[in-house]
Amino acid sequence: MVPVVLRRDGFRFFFYANEGHPPERPHIHVRKAGMEAKFWLEPEVQLARNDGFDSPTLRLLARMTEEAREELERAWHAYFS
Repeated sequence: MVPVVLRRDGFRFFFYANEGHPPERPHIHVRKAGMEAKFWLEPEVQLARNDGFDSPTLRLLARMTEEAREELERAWHAYFS
């Protein structure tokens, strides 16, 4: 199961239902066209991993993640608590 939290400009912001035991700290995955990136949400938005996105797109995704950070963190904590 992959709970999608946000869709914006063709990007899907989601997390994996099985994030490990204990789960990793809050983060979000972003996918589009077979590419995927992972961003930590705490203590600040930071790129954790990238698979295919170019630098300008990563900057855009970091900005989008920061703008939606509250919503993304709420969804993370609601799902995993």
